Amino acid sequence: MAVTHNQEQGKKTASYVVNHLVANQGVLFVKLHQYHWYVQGPEFFSLHEKFEELYNETSEYFDAFAEQLIAKGEKPFSTLSEFLDHATITEKVYDNKLSAEEMVRNLIEDYHTLKDLAHTGAKLAGEENDPVIEDMLIDYTGSIDKTIWMLQAYLGNDAS
Repeated sequence: MAVTHNQEQGKKTASYVVNHLVANQGVLFVKLHQYHWYVQGPEFFSLHEKFEELYNETSEYFDAFAEQLIAKGEKPFSTLSEFLDHATITEKVYDNKLSAEEMVRNLIEDYHTLKDLAHTGAKLAGEENDPVIEDMLIDYTGSIDKTIWMLQAYLGNDAS
């Protein structure tokens, strides 16, 4: 039975959460490109490369989660307007210069948002006996932890 946009009107399910991860990843993908293009300063080369690495990684998870939803007979969000409507990560026009440190701090916050969603989704997937989604989300959480640690280290902070 196909479910339109993961039971948007009903109870939260693992697939519902994964679909919201898809929306957030869509917004993050664009935001990472923006930071990749606009980063300036002495850390330009390292951050320009790191932001590209992060948007490529985001694209891989974004695609894998959306395809898994389709494999389950569900419909992942697939338009920019849906991403913006359902994401909790925000983006804005780059009309005020951000320092490299501000960009990194913003991304740390975004990755914490994704981690919270992934953790919630993994818990629900376990309760729903959906080991594929559960494993995907556990793997993703590990990747997010590493990313947060690296971004925090860039700022001279301990991982958290």
